[in-house]
Amino acid sequence: QVQLVESGGGLVQAGGSLRLSCAASGRTFSTYAMGWFRQAPGKERQFVAAISWSAGTTFYEDSVKGRFTISRDNAKNTVYLQMNSLKPEDTAVYYCAGTRIRDTPQTVRAPPLYDYWGQGTQVTVSS
Repeated sequence: QVQLVESGGGLVQAGGSLRLSCAASGRTFSTYAMGWFRQAPGKERQFVAAISWSAGTTFYEDSVKGRFTISRDNAKNTVYLQMNSLKPEDTAVYYCAGTRIRDTPQTVRAPPLYDYWGQGTQVTVSS
């Protein structure tokens, strides 16, 4: 069993930065690929970024490439999402999730393939 707790959300002006953290409980964290998803009101949950268990491979949704960076520290059981040059359209609740499936560009984008989810943290970008 893995429990995930996100933090770091808040209100920021367009062009600003935030760093989200996702702290995981459980000794098997390092065996999970981790992803970040977001969901805006009235919209489906959207893939943002993912990172393999070894941190050797990262994946990004096209609209965040070059602005967001996902990383992880397995010694601290934590995954991060550094968000720079934020835009109003980045406003959403951000969720971290963990999966033990083999991480490919297709699998990491599919919410049903994730085993564990955090409760979410709100990110609001004002124009």
